[in-house]
Amino acid sequence: IVVAFGNVAVDWTRRNEDGRARKYNTLFFAEDGAWLTPEGAGLPGVVKTLHPNYREFDDTRYFCDTRRLAVERGVPYDTLIAPVVTRRAGRIGGLLCEDAWENDYAVSPGRILAAKGAQRLLVASSSPFTRGKPGKRFRVCQSLARAASLPVLYVNPTGVQDIGKTVYTFDGGSGAYDAAGRVTEGPRPFTEGELTLDVPVGDAAFAADAAAPTGDGIADLAQALLHGGGVFMRRLGIRRVVIGISGGIDSAVSAALYGQLLDPADLLLVSLPGPFTSATTRALAHQVARNLGCRFAELPIDGGVALTQRQFTAMPLPGSAGGGVDMMTLDAGAMENVQARDRGSRVLAAAAAAFGGVIACNANKSEITVGYGTLYGDILGWLALLGDLWKGDVYALGKHLNASVYGREVIPRGCFEVIPSAELSATQAVEQGLGDPLNYPYHDCLFRAWVERWERATPEEILEWYLAGELEVRIGYAGKVVDLFPCAAAFVADLERWWSLHQGLAVAKRMQAPPILAVSRRAFGFDLREAQLGPRYTERYVALRSQALG
Repeated sequence: IVVAFGNVAVDWTRRNEDGRARKYNTLFFAEDGAWLTPEGAGLPGVVKTLHPNYREFDDTRYFCDTRRLAVERGVPYDTLIAPVVTRRAGRIGGLLCEDAWENDYAVSPGRILAAKGAQRLLVASSSPFTRGKPGKRFRVCQSLARAASLPVLYVNPTGVQDIGKTVYTFDGGSGAYDAAGRVTEGPRPFTEGELTLDVPVGDAAFAADAAAPTGDGIADLAQALLHGGGVFMRRLGIRRVVIGISGGIDSAVSAALYGQLLDPADLLLVSLPGPFTSATTRALAHQVARNLGCRFAELPIDGGVALTQRQFTAMPLPGSAGGGVDMMTLDAGAMENVQARDRGSRVLAAAAAAFGGVIACNANKSEITVGYGTLYGDILGWLALLGDLWKGDVYALGKHLNASVYGREVIPRGCFEVIPSAELSATQAVEQGLGDPLNYPYHDCLFRAWVERWERATPEEILEWYLAGELEVRIGYAGKVVDLFPCAAAFVADLERWWSLHQGLAVAKRMQAPPILAVSRRAFGFDLREAQLGPRYTERYVALRSQALG
């Protein structure tokens, strides 16, 4: 048989540009116990040509590609790109992942292989899932098959890989395409499987053409989170999870996801009512646990919060500049953070230790974008499973979990209906219709423009679009901005409030936040590398602001 597999080829006689041993990202071939190499290339296997250095990818940091090697050898780069000749499978053109995604490059390894007589192309990939990626991947392979007029065999893994702060899940998507781009039905997404088939050669076609995947639906999102979260837990040996359950949508969805990954006896939901917790959310928290059939505890924080407040009430602090004594007090804003930290760093941390588990972080992407959360309070835990989902995504995911995953109302209707609120002060009383300072349908769209657009939007562009009357279309907001902000002053104040937080203290919070399971086109962490520079506004923004405010 002919076997192909990817691995690292090391040349101990040469050095990469970092001074370390030369490494190549390589596709190896073997047949009947003998190694096969690309025809006339003088390489141990098929060496990757196109190195991505964007988003999570950083290939050039570790590997030497054929273009750089060609310069070193003083030969045309295409002399290093050649088919592997086998007795049983003919001439195979090997490609590694990005080699097939050639649209943004001046080099087309696939076309070079076709011109050198390859009879089929084999793409060994390591392409992570993000929303819409399966559909894009399908179109790339289809385009490659048609451009080269060759069948394409595409192989991609399942499982997870991580780069510290960002965890990526892999959905597979392996399959075979004929020369016209028609594709066979491969293994189901996020599922390992074997595919045995006769691949047509020349102009021959598959008998049937499978439907193109999209990968951008809520069902795909749920699969990615469950697959990635489950595999990552098993990799780290995590068998028990503790969730702070508030009665709101985020913690309820988090609980429902972990309810699919754990035995009910290994999932503990802890309700942490405080001075401003409503009877409504308190009841909803308990209802989620009953619906899941998992462990539940209610541990009020009033005593711990009161103790901290007493300790700092008019606390004398000698050594002021004038030689006197300063008095330390905790104002209302500080007491909100005290409540959050008492819940997380004291009670949940102790509960996790006693239960033998880890704490789940319930923060969503809307909150993480502007730092709407408390470090060591609700921003803590082993993984932010919802950390790459906007608030609207969380609601949609909750409905999907009820309807299609559980087939019953695990997340109570009240969790969808209650106004989102931290319930940390009288100004956040849900039973009076008070809650978070964010209008999530609008702010999700605004924040997405800052974070996920390929060319990220800035306040300057946002204000330009607002003044031109096209902001709704540009950011995909279904409502009317004028209904939220009756005047330009209100709009500008909101824009600057959240941008200043997004580029300010929120950066520090994101750096200290738990890792995020990436599912979007740009996730926080290694995918979006940030520096703590503070908010900046361009001269043009200042001019536009003056124009807007008259």
